[in-house]
Amino acid sequence: MRYTSILRVLLAIVIISSISLDAQTSQPVASLKDANGNSLKRAKTGHLTNYDESKVGTYILPSLLTLTNGQSVTDAATWLNVRRPEILKLYKDNIYGYIPTRAPSVRYEISEPETGLLNNTAIRKILTVHFGPDTSTTVAHVVIYLPASAKGPVPLLVHMTFAGAYPTKPNSVEPDLPHKSPFIELGPIDEIIAHGYGYAVIHYTEIEPDMAWSKPGRPVGVRSLALAQGQAEPGKQDWGSISAWAWGVSKMIDYFVADPSIDSKKIGLIGHSRLGKTVIWTGAQDTRLALVFSSCAGELGTSLARRDYGETVDDMAENFPHQFCGSIQKFRGKWNSMPVDTHMIIALNAPHPVFITGGTKDLWADPKGEFLAEVEAGSVYRLLGKKDLGETEGPPLDKPLTSGDLGFHFHTGGHAILPADWAAFLSFADKYLK
Repeated sequence: MRYTSILRVLLAIVIISSISLDAQTSQPVASLKDANGNSLKRAKTGHLTNYDESKVGTYILPSLLTLTNGQSVTDAATWLNVRRPEILKLYKDNIYGYIPTRAPSVRYEISEPETGLLNNTAIRKILTVHFGPDTSTTVAHVVIYLPASAKGPVPLLVHMTFAGAYPTKPNSVEPDLPHKSPFIELGPIDEIIAHGYGYAVIHYTEIEPDMAWSKPGRPVGVRSLALAQGQAEPGKQDWGSISAWAWGVSKMIDYFVADPSIDSKKIGLIGHSRLGKTVIWTGAQDTRLALVFSSCAGELGTSLARRDYGETVDDMAENFPHQFCGSIQKFRGKWNSMPVDTHMIIALNAPHPVFITGGTKDLWADPKGEFLAEVEAGSVYRLLGKKDLGETEGPPLDKPLTSGDLGFHFHTGGHAILPADWAAFLSFADKYLK
């Protein structure tokens, strides 16, 4: 009997161990959900996802209009010449990293225009961008659609995408997909052309792979080309992949501003999710942009990092360390010690307009935190003589806020650019590009 009891105890231990209990909640990891059925994740810091507004906690945002010496910023010149460079440096030091001096050279090739697309309303040409001295290693293709009826240079919407749109079928605007993509996020090309705009599509991983640096079989990207002889990986404050993508897009903008078929003063940039992070960071640095559309960028993109809601700094630093510089790791579990928050990266885009979206089924990206960050950024837009979001409460559902130079749309739906978002954005863009 004694041995039978011991065996029963051992069997119970084995069964309990096989459930893989969460050490801090005593619940099976696979079944962690909140009262509303939202899946929860526990970071290695011990933080558990929160979707309860009553548990967001209190936080104090870093001041946009106070210099590091404590002086208040009360005029546009002080913002542009002193405070803005201070914040930009803080982002490079702590979040996104610096572009190495060894960043690769760039060479461009442009194809002959292909006509007859979209019922003869559009032409298409392919910009091939070679990074580095070896033209066979890192090559990006930009698919450019332009209105066939244009008599002069046209505004251009540049869209960073996950799937790309490199076509091989004549007169087809459907992208060839060498791999499966979770969705096709191409914009309504026919509507964009009808607005009188051009539309350029960039597949982001052709600039830099989206994977951990040490992953076996990692293809060459621009960060690899920037390594010094004997250097195995970027330094702690060197660029992460988001900065690499942003740098690559700016090199493409170098071409766009020199193309006589494109209006160099009317170039907009569009990106979703991690590419929403990329475009808001690009806009913070590249003052040639006329407009930025950041869709569902979430944590360390456009939602307030200090708000304990949805994805957190801990999650980003743990799961996507390659997207940031090494310094990001020191803020795991210490969000309030960050010298920046996302209202600041939106403000760095001023004075050019910014349009942001979030979804009711995309709580992981904290759409309310995106809205609140944009509200906070309004102080800089007002200082520069521009209009803020126009609302401080909300955000209202399915009612785009587009009266100011900051725009926001809280759509019914998930983590995507929906048709309603495109309609709201094109209306917003018309104010600046028409």
